[in-house]
Amino acid sequence: MGFALWRVAMLGEGAARRRALAAFAVQLALNVGWSFAFFAAQSPLLGMIEIVPFLVSILWTIAAFRPIDGVAAALLCPYAAWVAFAAVLNAAILSLNG
Repeated sequence: MGFALWRVAMLGEGAARRRALAAFAVQLALNVGWSFAFFAAQSPLLGMIEIVPFLVSILWTIAAFRPIDGVAAALLCPYAAWVAFAAVLNAAILSLNG
């Protein structure tokens, strides 16, 4: 994530760079929000509510990074896959705990 952000910050310019950095900031805030909801609050329900926009924001970030630097966008794909897997786990935990 950090290397991808650095590449976009260094290679991007103008409105595209601002959009990409804003998208990154949103997904990072949602990352913290999901961690808090699921782990600190111990609420799979809040985690599930949080992880959906979190995953969407990662995809938005990848789309915003791609025009600036394809490598930076590609570097976030495993992150998106990991969060998608976490969403499946979150849903399973929510389902198993009623």
